[in-house]
Amino acid sequence: MGRYFGTDGFRGEANKELTVEHAFKVGRYLGWYFGQHKKAKIVIGKDTRRSSYMFEYALVAGITASGADAYLLHVTTTPSVAYVVRTEEFDCGIMISASHNPFYDNGIKLINAAGMKMEAVVEEKIEDYIDGKIGEIPLAVRENIGRTVDFSAGRNRYIGYLISLATRSFKDKTIALDCSNGSASAVAKSVFDALGAKTIVINNEPDGTNINTNCGSTHINVLSDFVKKNHVDAGFAYDGDADRCIAVDSDGNIVDGDAIMYVCGLHMKEQGQLANDTVVTTVMSNLGLYRAFEEQGIKTEKTAVGDKYVCENMMRNGHCLGGEQSGHIIFSKHATTGDGILTSIKVMEAVVEKKSTLKELTKGLKIYPQILINVKVADKKTAMEDLQVQEAEKKVSETLGENGRILLRPSGTENLVRVMVEAETDEICREQAEKVADILKSKYGV
Repeated sequence: MGRYFGTDGFRGEANKELTVEHAFKVGRYLGWYFGQHKKAKIVIGKDTRRSSYMFEYALVAGITASGADAYLLHVTTTPSVAYVVRTEEFDCGIMISASHNPFYDNGIKLINAAGMKMEAVVEEKIEDYIDGKIGEIPLAVRENIGRTVDFSAGRNRYIGYLISLATRSFKDKTIALDCSNGSASAVAKSVFDALGAKTIVINNEPDGTNINTNCGSTHINVLSDFVKKNHVDAGFAYDGDADRCIAVDSDGNIVDGDAIMYVCGLHMKEQGQLANDTVVTTVMSNLGLYRAFEEQGIKTEKTAVGDKYVCENMMRNGHCLGGEQSGHIIFSKHATTGDGILTSIKVMEAVVEKKSTLKELTKGLKIYPQILINVKVADKKTAMEDLQVQEAEKKVSETLGENGRILLRPSGTENLVRVMVEAETDEICREQAEKVADILKSKYGV
């Protein structure tokens, strides 16, 4: 990871870790970098946080001051920015969002011309510019100053694209959508209405400060209770920028990213559409998923945590399905990033085509109990390299043997070390995870 850019962009509390000066300089460098030999075009989307407007204007000022043109999608989803970049011949895209983080955080996600996460080498150059390690770049003057273009039509084309991907009508299906008071509020309902579903939407009244607040994919119990109470066929919850999705079956049971990959992986294999009979996961996926795939003749490949790494593996090896337990699911035939609304469509297609229910489609997946303890630390690197911590991790791994596992990793976006343990019971998970977490807390906790 870089000094500012982590696994999912430049993220931090608005006007503390991430300021308007940072945003202006990001815009200045991108406008100059992509405009050295032509008039650059950069497209920008944002989520519903109050600070997103502030950062949008700062980025636009930087981009146009460097001579590039800024095209505004306004409130939209991260995958829509990726779609527009790669289909409308933009030089790059920017999404202003801190994803599932609270409203007071924000982030700047950079997307390259292919619709994928920006290359690290470009992010490093931006960091050097922010830190004053490279010379000042020229300001555009006169007719070379860039312009700002309203490009809400791009978002509408993305909505049309999603609708065009569905191969089945969802008529007679009642579907609940939790839009997390975020980006999906501007997109999701219109897609499912067009596909014939009876669509019920909750948490779709953003006010700038309620994004992800007791709603969305990180508070899935809200949708679960709603689905049970209202006798809905299935529910889908998104995060703030709608690049992830967690589902709920008609009984309110949670269908996380692992279960979604299981449902879609089996369906795609049956349809002869699962390239290489392989699904790409991260190291956080549940042990039960690997065993269930093995029983169905589906191979898996593991990457580091982050949909960026999942996508890189898929593109490099020609795989077409991959994702994270947290709900970032990539269907590489149709998208270059995780896309929560596209994921919802694919899950419902499996339900409709198999004339089944989401609950029935997940029956073959037996999830191992899992616990994740997040320890806030002052220095992730030092904590991870501590010999006592490493020894404790090794002892837990030996204790669990083949009936479980432990994974210790630093967060890519926060000052956290995550301790994850899977085992045969919840009690074993907690007991073993706390052995490592307690050492981290006592030595490095803040």
